[in-house]
Amino acid sequence: MKIRKFRAEGFRNIDLCEIDFSDGTNLIVGGNAEGKTNVIEGIYLFSRGRSFRTADDRELIGFGHDGFRISVEYEDEGGTSTLEYALYGKARRRMKNGYKLSSAAEMLGNFRSVLFFPDDLRLVKGNPEERRSFLNVALSQTSPLYVSDYSRFKTALENRNAILKNAARGLYFDEGELIAWSDVMAEYSANIYIERKKYTEELSRFAKSHLLELSGGAEELELAYKSDIESGTADRSEAVAEYKEVYRRSLERERAAGTSLFGPQRDDITVLLSGREARSFASQGQQRSIVLGMKLGEGEIIHERFGEYPVFLFDDVLSELDDERRTYLAGKTDDMQTVITSCEGGERYLKNINVISAKGGTYVSSHR
Repeated sequence: MKIRKFRAEGFRNIDLCEIDFSDGTNLIVGGNAEGKTNVIEGIYLFSRGRSFRTADDRELIGFGHDGFRISVEYEDEGGTSTLEYALYGKARRRMKNGYKLSSAAEMLGNFRSVLFFPDDLRLVKGNPEERRSFLNVALSQTSPLYVSDYSRFKTALENRNAILKNAARGLYFDEGELIAWSDVMAEYSANIYIERKKYTEELSRFAKSHLLELSGGAEELELAYKSDIESGTADRSEAVAEYKEVYRRSLERERAAGTSLFGPQRDDITVLLSGREARSFASQGQQRSIVLGMKLGEGEIIHERFGEYPVFLFDDVLSELDDERRTYLAGKTDDMQTVITSCEGGERYLKNINVISAKGGTYVSSHR
């Protein structure tokens, strides 16, 4: 998959732009607040369905504008396609090849990209929510059914929590309704668990290989999905039965707490480095290597499932990596399309690059 053009109007500090991208490495260079990350943000929105920097799309509207419009033109095995997203007032418009899409979910899975930005370093030592979010975003690009199942799970969870909240307050609640929502939640919990567990096992295989190379065989990485399913079953019917038992067994505690204490909304990924929990002891360098391996592994999974690599987006990560990791990253993505932002440049690590100078929301390209 290759991105060919990114267009924006009224987006962040971009009044109007059209940026062309080459097949190999595209390096966006400029000072702080010149608009480098805005390009990455706009591109990745088409993969994630929303910004990775804000939950409120109105914050994306540039000063003095009534709204914004962004689009990408890209190529995959099916040919050339376009995606567009616009927000003016309360009206949102999502388009693919000129045809209207009804929701953000319909946009997912068309344009695939992998984002690596400085906050991703929290994947190792951050809270479980960081790792769950990583899985949700990654799976949204590879499994349309996962997006649907996760949405239905959240609806069931919200309804169940509303009943539990009433119970904790001593208000009336319907025991039968609570059990019914528990059973609905168990159905979707099993689907989410199986997808996440399978994905984590695939990711562990790829990330382990990358870390072994980076460490010269000295460090071994293992990722394991941690859930309330103790059997580790891969059978859906068995997983549903186990979740039903978990939810029914926990009802007394949850009525007292006023919320659901178990389920995929509390799961995690265990990160083991040479058999020990990386969260507790990994150095900053080791954390960077682990996350680098996970992000490259994310791209490998997309390649394995769809037969083509995603577009790699690296936002200001050259400054976060030492020379060894910069060189490794450049070597591993040499045959893939990348878009990299940097204040420093970094040309000596990269080959066949299209340098895009960013200044005040305007962009000028030059090949080096």
